[in-house]
Amino acid sequence: MTARERVLGSLDRKGYDRIPIKHVGTPEIDSELMAHFQLREYEELLRIVGDDFRYVNPRYIGPELKTYPDGSWDGIFGERYKNIAFEGGVYPEAVYLPFEGIEDVRELDGIPSPSADWFDYASVPEQCEQFGNYALIVGDPGTPDFINGIARCRGVEQVILDIGLESPVFLELVEQRFYFFYEKLERTLRAAAGRVDIVHFGEDLGTQNGPLISPSSFERLFADRYKAFFNLAHKYGARTMMHSCGSVYRFIPRLIELGLDILDVIQVQAADMAIDKLAEEFGDQLAFCGSMCVQSFLPFGTVEDVRREVDHRLDLFPKGGLILGPSHAIQVGTPLDNILEMYRRAGSLAR
Repeated sequence: MTARERVLGSLDRKGYDRIPIKHVGTPEIDSELMAHFQLREYEELLRIVGDDFRYVNPRYIGPELKTYPDGSWDGIFGERYKNIAFEGGVYPEAVYLPFEGIEDVRELDGIPSPSADWFDYASVPEQCEQFGNYALIVGDPGTPDFINGIARCRGVEQVILDIGLESPVFLELVEQRFYFFYEKLERTLRAAAGRVDIVHFGEDLGTQNGPLISPSSFERLFADRYKAFFNLAHKYGARTMMHSCGSVYRFIPRLIELGLDILDVIQVQAADMAIDKLAEEFGDQLAFCGSMCVQSFLPFGTVEDVRREVDHRLDLFPKGGLILGPSHAIQVGTPLDNILEMYRRAGSLAR
């Protein structure tokens, strides 16, 4: 089977030669894996671990995104990021928030918004041809990512307040973000001419113990917009995949109604997110991506623990319905042997 045939076989519950794989690691973990295999290119790493997916997105050709003397850099919404060190690595955090403190919608008028014209869609067919045997994805977990994306421009606490109060400023930013991503996605899908298999969206709706926002807030603020996004993907023959951390159990029935095909990343340590429970309740309506826990057995278990968890998922999804991968990016400090065993036991590791 080609990678694409394997993925589509799993999504259609028609079986596969091995379970599909989607690798996600922090830069530090990816560097460790590449050093282990003596690789120079990330693409080589994806081939060795057996990743069945490739991302196809238009190239950025918009206004220069500057890097500043302090090491920070521009994002496309006017925010600015900087790598913040933690034990073992770095993580990019927003350090300049262009919408911080704005309380009147009229104050947004002087702040430029990104344009779908800032991207080169002519590059998409070439990318599709380059990765012809893989399942192709457009978008990413930051599409549209209303909560996190606006928080990186306005502040996390402010956005939580905005959602509760249904702030007009927040609602305007949601609207602007929706139209930007909708046009960008449609132009990308049109350029791909039916070759895209999955459109990747993201919205972190959960915490470790339950929803981040109420289902009623989701319904009022976001549901119609996600329905429009999901309909757009289906119009071009693609499946929909939505990244969400934490406990999103209470949202799943509604997401299925809206048109979600694949839930990513299945944080199994979060409340009500055990993979057995999800498979039993929703497995005939929804596929899953991830579930190999970056909070427990991958970083802190043994090789035998990892092997047992992979086997359990193979038993749960013998004909498909699961794309195997970590429950988020594999974190710094995770033993290399555990990572390799995950892919070895799944049958994807090429060395």
